[in-house]
Amino acid sequence: MSLIMIVLIAVSLSMDAFAVSVSNGIALRTISTKDSMRTGIFFGVFQFLMPVIGWILGTSVKSYIEAIDHWVAFGLLLIIGGGMIKEALSCDEEDDCSCEVSLSSKKLALQAVATSIDALAVGISFAVLDVNVLFASAVIGVICFVISFTGCKVGKTIGHIVQEKAEIAGGIVLILIGFKILVEHLFM
Repeated sequence: MSLIMIVLIAVSLSMDAFAVSVSNGIALRTISTKDSMRTGIFFGVFQFLMPVIGWILGTSVKSYIEAIDHWVAFGLLLIIGGGMIKEALSCDEEDDCSCEVSLSSKKLALQAVATSIDALAVGISFAVLDVNVLFASAVIGVICFVISFTGCKVGKTIGHIVQEKAEIAGGIVLILIGFKILVEHLFM
């Protein structure tokens, strides 16, 4: 498999991570470079690990993984997005609204898993195609890091424009991404 093909796969695998990163940037009232780096690292590491795990599993379990991957991603994004909306609405109800959305390691890990499940299936195809999985996964991880980091910065810029309802918008975007993943796997 050529480097160009691996880069194209990496970019397409990173699109959900980009959208979630933008949502994080929107939802946070203040997002630092450290938050953007953490997001990029979490997403990049998971996008690196999932193809490796998929490659290890090989083709013998492909049908089992493909049968549930979209449901897992949908469920995780629904829970995370719903939680963001709930936090925003409870914050709006308080007179002294001092609550702040945070990027906890748990939240980032859940988001990273939800957006990298497709990379598991890509790893299985790497096993079939006899691709150098460590090289390909490293390229995927680095590109996802860059795209996710950039997504946080884009979200921060957009967040200043839609600041009042940004957390609700971010939660809705995550839920919509979950629905997109589910629809793509069920109907396409």
